This record gives sequence, structure tokens and C-alpha cells, in this order.
Amino acid sequence: MNFDLNENQLMIQQMVRDFAAREIKPNLLQWDEEEHFPVDVMKKMGELGLLGIYIPEEYGGSGFTYDEYVTALIELGKVCGGIGLSVAAHNSLCTGHIYYHGTEAQKKKYLPKLASGEWIGAWGLTEPNTGSDAMRMKTTAVKDGDEWVINGAKNWITHGLSGDVAVVLVRTGELLDSKGITAFIVEKGTPGFSAVKIKDKLGVRASETAELIFEDVRIPEENVIGEVGEGFMQAMQILDGGRISIAALSCGIARGAYEASVQYAKEREQFGKPIGSFQGISFKLADMATNVKAAELLTFNAAALKNNGDRMTKEGAYAKYFASEVSVKCGNEAVQIMGGYGYTKEYPAEKFLRDAKLMTIGEGTSEIQKVVISREILK
Repeated sequence: MNFDLNENQLMIQQMVRDFAAREIKPNLLQWDEEEHFPVDVMKKMGELGLLGIYIPEEYGGSGFTYDEYVTALIELGKVCGGIGLSVAAHNSLCTGHIYYHGTEAQKKKYLPKLASGEWIGAWGLTEPNTGSDAMRMKTTAVKDGDEWVINGAKNWITHGLSGDVAVVLVRTGELLDSKGITAFIVEKGTPGFSAVKIKDKLGVRASETAELIFEDVRIPEENVIGEVGEGFMQAMQILDGGRISIAALSCGIARGAYEASVQYAKEREQFGKPIGSFQGISFKLADMATNVKAAELLTFNAAALKNNGDRMTKEGAYAKYFASEVSVKCGNEAVQIMGGYGYTKEYPAEKFLRDAKLMTIGEGTSEIQKVVISREILK
């Protein structure tokens, strides 16, 4: 299988690289320090087609594939994991859920706004009391005439505050019933729907995170995605694709840490020679390079299966698990290679390490990826 970048990927790569150098890199330290989510930058990326990369042109998207999507996220991750995470969550979760499981009317209503960046999307599965154990969710929706009434809360939601629309998974049946969960589209401004920003995160601080609160939120029947009770199945399918996006972002963070380390190892001198000439450093770089390349190959392999419409639960978990752990390793090694400088914000290593850690947690922890992989191989 050939994973050389095609013409479209090379175009996307250069476009994102130029955009990141111009719009993101000069501001990323300030955004990180202030935990500022730059909505204006997100909208500019929408204008470039980056917020609907694999959405067909008939719905306002760019009409590309997961290959171009992975390429874009790698480039963003090399510069800022927070901005990359926001692009990933918008594309894979909210927009992707409506595209893959929504009605034709829902697609025509929401996808053009999401793909263009006019609207920012959020997606809510996790709750304050449930992370990996999603079937114990307490947020409920009860039918009342032609409407559903939602009560409860969702936690750790990307764009929960700034998002214009959210896809949320809530319980419509019995506790622990996989067919008792339903997906709803909830628009910002709906009475009873509010959000509270989560502050003081370790990393990805330029990506907004919030708690969603539902107090007798009335949702029309037309905002149910698919059939009542299909939500859990839909969410698992969305997470399969979403794991590719986190793997791609992890590859970007890892590659950014690796490239910064190579540059530093060439320039920094000790004992009269560049530190890269010492095996203690050069072997670290060799390990980083090998791991990054392996992570990218796993990620593009999962993307190829996704493009073909093949089942890729195991392959997506492979990529997400390995790439996320590699991103942490590379961030840690970058700090070690840069020594005292790597421990300061004057150099990029510490931010790569902080951003990388979330990759092993979001959209299924590394431990959950092992559960998925082991379950698949023992069938």
C-alpha cells in the first residue's frame, strides 16, 4: 500500500503549513497562557475548507477524503495541539455525526454552516460521573408530545461554550441499555441550555472545554438523529473515525517535538561540538523518528480503510493507542534533549509534552484502546 502524499494532500499540507505560520504560531503562547479559544481563526479555517474536509461539496464541504484530513491535522499538531484538537472535534464528532447519521433535512440545514465555519460544532457524550462507562449516563430525554425534554449535564465538551450547535447523546431508555440512548441536535440559545467553561487545563489550552447544562431543554422531534435508541451505536461508529483524528493529531505533536529536537541538537554545542554528535542524543532522535514514522503509517492505514468504507475499529484503535503514546514519549524526549531550556516556555518542548498528554485520554483512553484491540483479536 502506497502512503506517499498525493497531489491533494501536498496542496493541503502546504496550505495548512502557511496558514499555521501566519495565523497560529505568532499567537499560540498567548492563547495558551490565557486559555483563549480563537473563534476568528476557526472561522478562517472554515473559509479554507478545513472544517468540512471530507464533507461532500453538495453539503458545502471540500469533498476530500480522510487522507487529506489526516494530513491537515498532522500539520496543525506540529504547531499547536489545541487548535488541532478543535479542528478534529468539529470535523469528526459534531459534523461527522450529522453527516453519517443525520436525515437529509438535517444535513442540508446544518452541514453547510458547519463546513464553512459559519457555525462551530460541539459533541457531548461524557458526563461528570461517566467517562469510559458511557452507558451509565444520567442525562435523560423524556418525550412530551412532539418534543423531547432534556435534563442533565455533559462534561469535557470541546466548544461547549462557543459552539453554535451540539450533538448530544442522552438516555431515552433504561440504565445500561445500549438501545436506550439517543442522539439529539441542540442549538445554542435554546431555553434551558447553557455552558460553563472549564479552566486551568494542563494542555491544549487554546481549545475551549466546557460543561453543558440542560434544564428542561425542549427539543423538537425533527432534531432526533436517526432512530430513537440508536445513539450508542452511532457514537461508537463516530468514535472509530474520531480516533483516527486523534491519532493524526498525535502524529503531528510527535513530529513537531521531533523536528524541534533535531534542530536543537544541531545548534546546541557542549564539549566543543553539537550535542547531536553524541550517541546519547542521536539515539534518542533515532527512536523518535522511528516511532513517529510507525505512528503515521498506522494512522494512514486506518484512514485508507475508512475511505473504502471498511470496518476499522481495530485499526483505528491501533493508531490512536500507539500514536498518542508516541506523542507523549516524543514530547518528553524533546524536553530531555533541550535540558533546562526545554523546561521553559521559551522553547516549544514543554508545550508539546503538555498537549500530548490529552491524546492518551480523549476519545477513549489508552487503556480503553487496549480493551477494544484485545476484544477484536479474541473474537
